[in-house]
Amino acid sequence: MLLSDTALLALIALISIACQWSAWRLKLPAILFLLIAGVLLGPVFGVLNPDQLLGDLLFPVVSLSIAIILFEGSLTLHFSEVRDVSKVVRRLVTWGALVTWGMIALASHWLIGLSVELSALFGALVVVTGPTVIVPMLRTLRATSRISNVLRWEGIIIDPIGALMAVLVYEWIISSQQGEKLAHTAFLFAEIILIGTFLGGLAAYCLAFVIRRHWLPHYLQAFGTLALVLSIFTLSNHLAHESGLLAVTVMGIWLANSRNINLSEILSFKEHLTILLISGLFILLAARLNLNELITLGVPALLLLAVIQFVVRPISVALCTLGSDLNWRERTLIAWVGPRGIVAAAVSALFALRLEESGYEQANILTALTFAVIIGTVVFQSATSKWIAKRLKVTEPEPRGLVIIGANRVARAIADILQKQDIPTLLIDPSWENISEARMKGLNTFHANPLSLRVSEKLEFGGYGQLLATTPQRDVNTLASLHFRNEFDERNIYSVSTEKPEESTARASVSHTHQGHFLGEDAFSFKKLSSLLSQGANIKATRLTVDYSLEAWREANQSDRSLLMAISPEGRLRILSPEHQTTIKEGWIIISIDSRQEKPPETSTDPKHAAV
Repeated sequence: MLLSDTALLALIALISIACQWSAWRLKLPAILFLLIAGVLLGPVFGVLNPDQLLGDLLFPVVSLSIAIILFEGSLTLHFSEVRDVSKVVRRLVTWGALVTWGMIALASHWLIGLSVELSALFGALVVVTGPTVIVPMLRTLRATSRISNVLRWEGIIIDPIGALMAVLVYEWIISSQQGEKLAHTAFLFAEIILIGTFLGGLAAYCLAFVIRRHWLPHYLQAFGTLALVLSIFTLSNHLAHESGLLAVTVMGIWLANSRNINLSEILSFKEHLTILLISGLFILLAARLNLNELITLGVPALLLLAVIQFVVRPISVALCTLGSDLNWRERTLIAWVGPRGIVAAAVSALFALRLEESGYEQANILTALTFAVIIGTVVFQSATSKWIAKRLKVTEPEPRGLVIIGANRVARAIADILQKQDIPTLLIDPSWENISEARMKGLNTFHANPLSLRVSEKLEFGGYGQLLATTPQRDVNTLASLHFRNEFDERNIYSVSTEKPEESTARASVSHTHQGHFLGEDAFSFKKLSSLLSQGANIKATRLTVDYSLEAWREANQSDRSLLMAISPEGRLRILSPEHQTTIKEGWIIISIDSRQEKPPETSTDPKHAAV
């Protein structure tokens, strides 16, 4: 059954969300599912033909989409993140890229039998990694911050550099064919660098100037930025072929490191748009694959993949990390991860068509060989990188911990009992008195205003998966809940309820939806919890067994205790609230507040249900 163009576009969107959801559910990179979906829709079942669907608009759409993806990625590049590894990043994207290009060119010439010219072009094409593959992989890999920063910076900066190298090699091939001198290629290189850098910097400066002076309304900032990115990309490409990627990368990095501008709204919009574009692009380009050409490549292509994975990348990374602070474990994982991305696929398809028209017979396998490298590196590294990272012990700890806003009596009591159950906690409070009390109890603390820039720059939340605001001020709890939504999923943000001021009106009160989920089955207020603790109440942990179930515990303590949290047998913390109910069985540890006066420690002749 033939589908209309509208139906095909809707189908791509539907399959994209299905692939992204499957990746999230199975904790695998989404690229795997997107590539499989594209191959099934295109060459296998023949449902989707991108060239027929979009016609002459296919490559313009792909180019503009890559520009947006690259700009969004560069908006997250802050110089402060790579101060200790900046030398490594610089090496990887300069002479590291040249080493990679040279070795891949030699390998493709010897193993595949490509001509010297096409080998050089292929080597330049597959130098790039790119944010389209690196960012989704890092999301599931959860490597340490130094490794993630190196890979992310390399992936974003190498995209325009790789495209520039491919353009220069292509121009060298064409100019050599036409008898022109090498000086033409050198002039083209300088032209691309100058125009791309100048236009990207100019656009970023103008946009930052406009945002600082509030000349653009807040609701138009995301749209205005998008329009400017597309315009600068197109203008730069018009003035110097393939300089647009460099322009949008420079623009993004400049904006990311500009002062006194708030990019949160722009970043949020771009992140959602990028997910849509990445999903659609991978499906479209995978659907263009010629499986016969891919299969024809055979064993030589597999050998080339092995050389790229086990020889080229490790040698390049080893040379670029000499004398750096990275240890051997970090270097090994960086050497293992280097999947090729969508820029290689798009540029290879474009150059293959042009070279075929110029009489290069082998040009028709250029796209198939590039896709073989993309699919091979993505599938292999997606399947093995997480396992390798765990064996090397260079992953962030599981997000089992709890960040607590406040270090007051309530916060300290909660953190103390959780720490005894091996749940990591971090208390953030601007009050030195509260912080001192917490440190005397051996609790992990950070002395700062939780909304300050110091917290954003100094703290890593890799091992923390939930947040609990425990201050007596409703507004502070609300601001903290909103502020940390970029770090924690909205469903993992909680707060103690607070009493409404007596003079509060519907117009002046804070919306309940901004305060996070309330702590405990009974949604205790801060005032109530603090009062109970000051009267001698305790927060206790009790392990449930087959003989001592939750129902038995409730019957024995119905009027005296109330559940706040629970810890699964796997050691995962579940914060209870009226909105979130958890099925608690034997083997779980329940955290409750005991409103009875302080008594000697509980004893029990039956150790199966003793307090822990």
